[in-house]
Amino acid sequence: MKYHMISFLAGFLLDLLLGDPYLMPHPVRVIGNLIAKTEKCLLGKNKERNEQREFRQGVCLVIIVLSCTFFTASLILLIAYYINVYVGMAVEAVMTYQLLAAKCLKTESMKVYRCLKDGTITEAREAVSMIVGRDTGNLSAEGVAKAAVETVAENTSDGVIAPMLYAAVGGPVLGFLYKAVNTMDSMIGYKNDKYLYFGRAAAKLDDLVNFIPSRISAYIMIIAAFAGGRRYSAKDALRIYKRDRRKHASPNSAQTESVCAGALGIRLAGDASYFGKIVKKPCIGDAVRQVEYEDIRRANRLMYLVAWIGEIICLLVMWLLCIL
Repeated sequence: MKYHMISFLAGFLLDLLLGDPYLMPHPVRVIGNLIAKTEKCLLGKNKERNEQREFRQGVCLVIIVLSCTFFTASLILLIAYYINVYVGMAVEAVMTYQLLAAKCLKTESMKVYRCLKDGTITEAREAVSMIVGRDTGNLSAEGVAKAAVETVAENTSDGVIAPMLYAAVGGPVLGFLYKAVNTMDSMIGYKNDKYLYFGRAAAKLDDLVNFIPSRISAYIMIIAAFAGGRRYSAKDALRIYKRDRRKHASPNSAQTESVCAGALGIRLAGDASYFGKIVKKPCIGDAVRQVEYEDIRRANRLMYLVAWIGEIICLLVMWLLCIL
């Protein structure tokens, strides 16, 4: 546990300092390539559509990806600790660092911020298209800012607290299993014609593994809103969370979005275009004021507060387990 705690903290600090170096191959990209190749292999055999077969193939993909992820992560960690305990700690720290995305989330969303502040709306739309799944070609400046804030809010759970919690409980191996599920959902978990049945198992599994972390993330964000001072309203964060946390097709996505909307005093979500089709969505939060590009910076500050509070809580729990 002592070695795990040191590696856990080191990985967190590495993420805040370095983010994702673009020249360094990232394990999530490897997982993504495995998903793409497995999908091509499975669906490429289909000569005609069959719902039950596609669902079974989707289950098969989930099993293959999770098995490969588990054995690869376990093998790397076992070899590292077999060589030397300090080598093991270093490798575990790097693996933990690769699970977290706080710095990367801030870096990519702040590109949108800078485009809105100093660039053109076309540049801002292009920048936000890199971090959202919706169509961005016709978004207004307010729409671009809102999309970026929503991404930061949602990924505070998916990209920071959830992998942090899984890594705290089961080390990098469990953390990478979570990232594999999350990546499968982001690639094939769509309710469109192609993935409605094939991606259903991945989507449902993602809902399951994020159910508890998303709610923990929401309550940590409420605490962060209180700790953040006057720029955030903890009272409204809690009020909007209680009212709007279920206003999303996903059981998890509105958890942190609702807290963020309340804390900033803005309205998020609403109708959006995906693959050329308008998807009707309820609004989250109250439009106390219009969304502005400065809200991207405010959302990132809130996300960083959540990350630090989450890290401290995890370390405290692990420390208590050590001394009991």
